[in-house]
Amino acid sequence: MRFELVTVPGTAERPNEDWASLALPASGQGGSLVVLDGVTPPRGDDGCVHGVPWFTSRLGGALLELSGSRRDMPLTEVLALSIRRTADTHRDTCDLSHVRTPQATVVVVRWGAEAVEHLVLSDSTLLTESPDGLVHAVLDDRLDRIPREVLRSLSATDALRNRDGGFFTAAADPEVAVHAVTGTTPRAEVRAVAALTDGASRWTDLFEEGSWADLMALLRKEGPNGLVGRVRALEAADALRGGPTRWKTHDDATVVYAELHDPATEGPRA
Repeated sequence: MRFELVTVPGTAERPNEDWASLALPASGQGGSLVVLDGVTPPRGDDGCVHGVPWFTSRLGGALLELSGSRRDMPLTEVLALSIRRTADTHRDTCDLSHVRTPQATVVVVRWGAEAVEHLVLSDSTLLTESPDGLVHAVLDDRLDRIPREVLRSLSATDALRNRDGGFFTAAADPEVAVHAVTGTTPRAEVRAVAALTDGASRWTDLFEEGSWADLMALLRKEGPNGLVGRVRALEAADALRGGPTRWKTHDDATVVYAELHDPATEGPRA
């Protein structure tokens, strides 16, 4: 198999709030990967003394452990239990009812001999590629449905955060797990997967340099480092010519790319 991972902070002045990892079980078959994009809060109180990087590392670690060790547990339950575990670690020190309590987008992929399972919550992207080269994007597009003028208002955005009719992120409430986009695909129908935070998926969904299939081909040829390098160049050129105003010229950018072997050729490792 081929696995590649890269995560690059948006700026040296702020810590990277993304988190990513993957695990291969001792059985030698299957594996799981997790990608989180921590939500940068506006300046001001968020009710937590720890910060977003602390939160994403705790939540990401729980997701990786449970998705790998509890392969009998559906991914929605994995997410719910991971959120509950993380909340319990700072429930006594922080106000978890605060609307801006640390939170993150989530992508989890788990594969075994028979199937590839996925879960996506909020605006990170999962791409799956079939053996014939067809690329499918798994997206939670609820945030995209909200008008830009509404999202420019902090109070209006807060009113829609983790609410029906708005959008959902992993924060302190395990119940948001039921709102994730989930699915299962036969293992033989998946050749490769890629999970990207929105700082990396900009190549397609903001700058429109190519389709999702083109992005997947770029990852196969140049790897995640190549994609992020291209995104950074596009961002810099866009800023120089006064392109669309964004909150961040550069965002944290994370990519996990995995090529999966045919399960029929796999066997336990020595």
